[in-house]
This record gives sequence, C-alpha cells and structure tokens, in this order.
Amino acid sequence: MPTVAVGEVPDPGTESVLLDVREDDEWELGHAPGALHIPLADLPSRVDDVDIDAEVYVVCRQGGRSIGAVQYLNRIGFDAYQVDGGMVAWQQQGLPLVCDGDAPAKIY
Repeated sequence: MPTVAVGEVPDPGTESVLLDVREDDEWELGHAPGALHIPLADLPSRVDDVDIDAEVYVVCRQGGRSIGAVQYLNRIGFDAYQVDGGMVAWQQQGLPLVCDGDAPAKIY
C-alpha cells in the first residue's frame, strides 16, 4: 500500500490532489484547505471528478477508509497514496484546518 506521512502531503494543485473520503458531517467539522471531498461510497460514481494525471493523496479520519479508496484508485489507473493516520494525525501535527461554519475547525 503506497503510504505517505501527513507532513509529506504536497499542497493541492495541478500536480496533486488531496482527496478526503470522509462523510459529509465529518467534512463539515473540519478539513484540509484545498481538499476535494468525495465520500467513499460516492467515489465510484464521481471518479471523473478526480484528475487522473495528478498524484492523489487520500485521507479519511484515521486510515481505514482511505485504504480501500487507494486500492480502488490504483486498480483503475490512478497514482494514489494513503495518508497515514488520516485527519486525526493531520490535526495532531498542527497542519491547517478549515470549516464552512463559525465554529473552530476540528477533527476530534
């Protein structure tokens, strides 16, 4: 399983995508700036929303769902990596978080 530490995830841009496969309620509490949100169950029907030419870094809460997403994406031709420790590790490392509401962004 191709895996990277949260501190090694590049900023999302033209060459990389940070794909967050958590559920809507988890996303709304807090997420990484610039991340693309596609809940895991929706990924097969929305895979065209992900740039196949980019490196895809997949994150969930702690790593369980992202494993399945990475396996699926790699099987269909994407260059995908699991983000080790997920968004819990992201918050623990003090990496930036945003949310759409007035409350402070958080994962846990």
